[in-house]
Amino acid sequence: MNHPNKIISFGEEVKGYNLPVLNEREIRAAAGILFLFMFISLMLILFEGNFLMIKYVIIVFLGDLLTRVFVNPKFSPTLIIGRLIVRRQMPEYVGAAQKKFAWKIGIAIAGIMFFLLVVVNSYSIITGLGCLICLSFLFFESAFGICLGCIVYNLVYKQKARYCAGEICQPHSKQEIQKISGVQILVLVGLVAFIIVLLLLFNDAFIVRPRNLWSIIQ
Repeated sequence: MNHPNKIISFGEEVKGYNLPVLNEREIRAAAGILFLFMFISLMLILFEGNFLMIKYVIIVFLGDLLTRVFVNPKFSPTLIIGRLIVRRQMPEYVGAAQKKFAWKIGIAIAGIMFFLLVVVNSYSIITGLGCLICLSFLFFESAFGICLGCIVYNLVYKQKARYCAGEICQPHSKQEIQKISGVQILVLVGLVAFIIVLLLLFNDAFIVRPRNLWSIIQ
């Protein structure tokens, strides 16, 4: 186990857990922060062709992941911010091993993007896919608490991940509140049908650019 006072370590000792763990709540908060800035950067590229912000975001993103994996997650700037944000919430402990593996995947992707975008100062389908993969990983982590890298970890290692978010590593029967009824499925089907009807009936009207309210009043 890692000594709590060591600077270079990964994971923390918590009573009742026989392996190093991390707080999933602060990890999700940090993922949400990174997702927000990367998403804004992508929008600037798509609508303005401005690559300035994404270069800064990639540098910070790569540095943050390197700090998590090779120094200590406790000194990761985004995890520190995440801890400040969720400090009043009860921790949700997850195994450190699978998170380390997931963050190594992030380092590989961010490293390629850093080289191509910042060092070479180029863009291509490679950088585009890198952005989309990073956004997907961050979105699933922050929005759903699903660690896609941890799923890959279970495919690579024979020793499966332990202490997963939402206790998905341990098989258990669904509780009543988790079950989906036929009526709920119909609601989703109805939503899709409603959106299709809107597209067919109102798309020509909705596509018209909105006018300034004050010019309409005058």
